Amino acid sequence: MVTLLWIIYILDCLLLIGIILLQPGEGGDLAAAFGGASSQTAFGARGSATFLQKLTTGLAVLFMVLSIVLVMVSNTKQSNLMERSLPAASVPQPAAPASPKPAPAPAPTQPSPAAAAPAPQAPAGTAPAAKQAPAQPSK
Repeated sequence: MVTLLWIIYILDCLLLIGIILLQPGEGGDLAAAFGGASSQTAFGARGSATFLQKLTTGLAVLFMVLSIVLVMVSNTKQSNLMERSLPAASVPQPAAPASPKPAPAPAPTQPSPAAAAPAPQAPAGTAPAAKQAPAQPSK
């Protein structure tokens, strides 16, 4: 179905180009510029529409309608250009659902006597002697 629409669309484009090139230009003489050439006719200075003008109008309307239809058909198949260009592997997959059971808590253990006694704290502002960097002589 879409292929048939594209074929009609391309043929319409080619016919529209050809018919526009076949038509003569508007009257470019001096009398037509001031409206003096055949202004007393029933249809004005332009005259009645010729077969080529009617065919051009019909093909132009067909071109516009087919353009809208082809856009709507192609948008229903794929959502946008960015999604079409992404490889299938890079699309993030949803995470597996978390297990509803919580992990069992470890059994409480008896604290060791060394861990129960608080460690002595150094006074604020001084660092322990073992962690001080040795003084470097100045040169």
